[in-house]
Amino acid sequence: MNSNKSLRDILESFRAGRITSEEAEMEISGLRIDNIGDFARIDLGRKMRCGIPEVVLAEGKETGHLIGILTYIANSGQRCIASRVSEEQASAIMDSCSKSGIDCDYNAVGRTIVLSKGPAPEKTGGIIAVITAGTSDAGVAEEAKVIAEEMGCTVRTVYDVGAAGIHRLFPALKETADASVYVVCAGREGTLPTVVAGLVDKPVIGVPVSVGYGYMGKGEAALASMLQSCAVITVVNIDSGFTAGAFAARIANMVKENEG
Repeated sequence: MNSNKSLRDILESFRAGRITSEEAEMEISGLRIDNIGDFARIDLGRKMRCGIPEVVLAEGKETGHLIGILTYIANSGQRCIASRVSEEQASAIMDSCSKSGIDCDYNAVGRTIVLSKGPAPEKTGGIIAVITAGTSDAGVAEEAKVIAEEMGCTVRTVYDVGAAGIHRLFPALKETADASVYVVCAGREGTLPTVVAGLVDKPVIGVPVSVGYGYMGKGEAALASMLQSCAVITVVNIDSGFTAGAFAARIANMVKENEG
């Protein structure tokens, strides 16, 4: 397995005398916590410790605090993702980044924004398919896509192939046949993950989406349906694109590592 680039940087800093052995040990162990004022404690060791980049939930955060957290992480040399970003928050973040020389990539559909001061993540060779039942599910799917790409995966997306027009699904499965894992997003009755799992020999992650109304609306029926699936699937929480994307990337990356 290749060494983590940040780990090499830590060892080089120690060899050059820029940090002490105690500081190197702390960073290598992935326990580094930095305080930002009195409102945030930043976990800069998460990617090294868990293999998942830092993701900050923007929803509910004061915009000034959010910008402070994101820019601090980006200025530390790490890539940083914010999820559930409102248009107003995105505008303020991009304005701040343009003034401070931080690269900023905003995905309006997925409501994500990625800040960085370096190159894009190296490709691992892992391949993921992200499929949606309807166009209303695209926001959650795009969140999953962004997370998986930040973990080095190639993501193939096919949207609007739900059970109401099941003939649309079969060409989509041909297009994504090289994927190691499928993320399938569906609202309303949440049928599609079960159908996909009955047709492919790869792991399927079902993502219930808060599309639907009336009795058990807002994704509740989709979640219940996926949990009762007669096919073998894994199910994440309603609208949890982040969890699905990160879990799928872990699977795809492990598959690729084991191929070698």
